[in-house]
Amino acid sequence: MIALILRIFSKNKSGETEMRSFTGKVCGAVGIFLNVVLFAVKFVAGLISGSLSVTADAFNNLSDAGSSVVTLIGFKLSEKKPDRHHPFGHGRFEYISGLIVAFMILLMGTELAKTSFSGLIEPSLPEFGVLTTAVLLFSVAVKLYIYFYNTKYGKKISSSAMLATAKDSFSDIISTSAVLAGSLIVRFAGVLYVDAIFGLAVSLFIIYSGFRVARETISPLLGQNPSAEFVKKVIDIAKSNDKILGIHDLVVHDYGPGKVMVSLHCEVSCYEDPITLHEIIDGLEVAISEEMGCMTVIHMDPVDTKDELLGTLHTELTQMIADLNNGASFHDLRIVRASDAKNVIFDLVLPADSEIKTEEVIRKLTEEITSKHPDYRCIIKPDRDFTGSI
Repeated sequence: MIALILRIFSKNKSGETEMRSFTGKVCGAVGIFLNVVLFAVKFVAGLISGSLSVTADAFNNLSDAGSSVVTLIGFKLSEKKPDRHHPFGHGRFEYISGLIVAFMILLMGTELAKTSFSGLIEPSLPEFGVLTTAVLLFSVAVKLYIYFYNTKYGKKISSSAMLATAKDSFSDIISTSAVLAGSLIVRFAGVLYVDAIFGLAVSLFIIYSGFRVARETISPLLGQNPSAEFVKKVIDIAKSNDKILGIHDLVVHDYGPGKVMVSLHCEVSCYEDPITLHEIIDGLEVAISEEMGCMTVIHMDPVDTKDELLGTLHTELTQMIADLNNGASFHDLRIVRASDAKNVIFDLVLPADSEIKTEEVIRKLTEEITSKHPDYRCIIKPDRDFTGSI
């Protein structure tokens, strides 16, 4: 159904961004319709049977419909063009909508837990029949469809909101299956507390889903690491020209799906023609931007490739860093000659989970360098890795 709608109504859509937004809106609209239908049939079945667990599952579907509405609003707001106060656009509205969805799921799960707990205190035996069983089986089938199309198109357009909806739908499949199992137990065994227990289990599962969705939407808002695949592709493109001697200070700024900015430093020989190097850097910026669908800024760092002292020190420092055995790295190594000493300057990067403190590593490297070269004076600047790759 989704593929047919997209094929019929997307003919006048031009550009990747417009098509992405349209796909998200179509998936959201279909989700709203299907969840409202599920709510209606389950709510009626719950009233007829007097089942707390079926009624709880019905309101779970209503919360899913509300979630799809919020997701649709998020897609619409994220389309807003950059303005004076938001030069990188409004793409993070999609993440914010996902967070609102999480809070809605948590609220609904909490209210259903209260109702189910009341059913444990004052239990009643619901009447399950063929209608209730058929409704629950129909619900599982519909939720499977919602799960598959949100997973398929969520991956296709890289939408965290749609992938969160897919995971929520999978949770619904499990919870509805649990309700179905409980209804069969009540019907054939007549156990009084089973319905309330399964209703409570469903509500707790809804609460768990809410926390999970919240965690996955808060992470990009706080500034999570880019994927290892994204980082590797950027580095591979940047190193595709043999004039690039090294890469460091790679930072990926995520302002929402399709609104990513990449900045990095490329090391080049200081003996090359600067105009030629500038053209190479401009070309790499364009290549990364087009290949990765992002804005790219590259800073050019000149490196003295003919200084023998610097070459020797680079080899020694590389070994010292390797001996630390903690994944550290360094960059921007240079020797600035003064009248009384040679200033050795470089940036040191330690992994976020390094067991050795930065101050301790700086002290150790300083001692090793000065023991070999008494006339060297170390100026080591602590730096950070923003990709999670080390």
